[in-house]
Amino acid sequence: MSEAWIIDTARTPRGIGKIGKGALADVHPQRLLSTVLKALQERNDLNTEDVDDVIAGCGSQVGKQAACIARMSALDAGWSELATGFSLDRFCGSALTAVQLGAMGIMSGMQHLVVSGGVESMSYAATQRGMVTMDRDNLHLRALHPQPHQGVCADLIATLEGITREDTEKLAVESQKRADYAIRNGHFDRSVVPVYHEDGSVALDREEFPRPNTTLDGLAQLKPAFEALYDYPLDDAGLSYRKLVEQAYPDVKITHIHHAGNSSGVVDGASGVVLASPEYARAHGMKPRARIVTVATSGDSPELMLNAPVPAAKKALKQAGMTLKDIDLFEVNEAFAVVPLKFMRDLDVDDAKVNVNGGAMALGHPIGATGAMLLGTLLDEMERRDLTTGLVTMCTGGGMAPCTIIERI
Repeated sequence: MSEAWIIDTARTPRGIGKIGKGALADVHPQRLLSTVLKALQERNDLNTEDVDDVIAGCGSQVGKQAACIARMSALDAGWSELATGFSLDRFCGSALTAVQLGAMGIMSGMQHLVVSGGVESMSYAATQRGMVTMDRDNLHLRALHPQPHQGVCADLIATLEGITREDTEKLAVESQKRADYAIRNGHFDRSVVPVYHEDGSVALDREEFPRPNTTLDGLAQLKPAFEALYDYPLDDAGLSYRKLVEQAYPDVKITHIHHAGNSSGVVDGASGVVLASPEYARAHGMKPRARIVTVATSGDSPELMLNAPVPAAKKALKQAGMTLKDIDLFEVNEAFAVVPLKFMRDLDVDDAKVNVNGGAMALGHPIGATGAMLLGTLLDEMERRDLTTGLVTMCTGGGMAPCTIIERI
């Protein structure tokens, strides 16, 4: 079996995901992804005729993000017509799954050069859909697995696990501090590429979402975001998220603790990773930065939705013949503060090794793009600290989590 080498990573800055406020909100989603593809091509002198596939994650494949955004973005970037593309949806884990599929194609020997990543214009996607349940009115599925809103799940997990609002807000403030330090000291500079308007002016060349002045006192003033949502009517028959929760947990009284400050930010952005086989890389003078050690995906309770990163990490480590002590740095997506808190507690991982440059609570979480962004952040930091191994994982809708382990070359 061949190895899959990581040649390079790139991403856009994250723009505030709100029309009329975010710098990327008026940029077409295809342009966001093509910006990254073009940058990767130019930085690595890619012959795009050789690209076996462009694989892009996207969580909301509707409207401007529909019609195989991977292929359309590659064409928009001016790539060869021979470079195909396909798009996938694994909710928040879409881009990391795209990287995994690219690695598997190369490791199988069937492909030699793949560009994987993802894109999400959350500002645009918000205009395309209303509040829905995960079962999409499939009453049979709802009877088997009543799946509430992800924010309600975060509060439910915190209640079941005894994780307090204070615990989550301390982590949120730390995430802001780490992100601010990383930005001010250029830790993201290698991967971030600017986005331009059609007239050539800069749309965004820096992170737009972080709030470095966040304090514990300020967070304490915020109202829980999902308390009012709990009893919001989802249909004319009186369905609510409370009823979905009580179907699975009839005796639990949720304490609502998550809000805008200790949850991931709504942002726009795109990401990409160049993957190559050793044979192709050597033949074309490419210098690898890392190799994919293993990839894994695990499921967990759909009713809780956010708990799969722990079993996914265990599965990946077992496949690789490694232990947690072999991992130098971790990226665990901060979809909600409770996710990395539970991950660190369950696996006894030192918080000094997790999300060292901050996470989605500070930087934002562009659903379909985040996984490849985290992989790039992880690799950049491993190089900066001269470390060897890293693990990235994230929860997704439906109670799943992809996990990838990489090793520097």
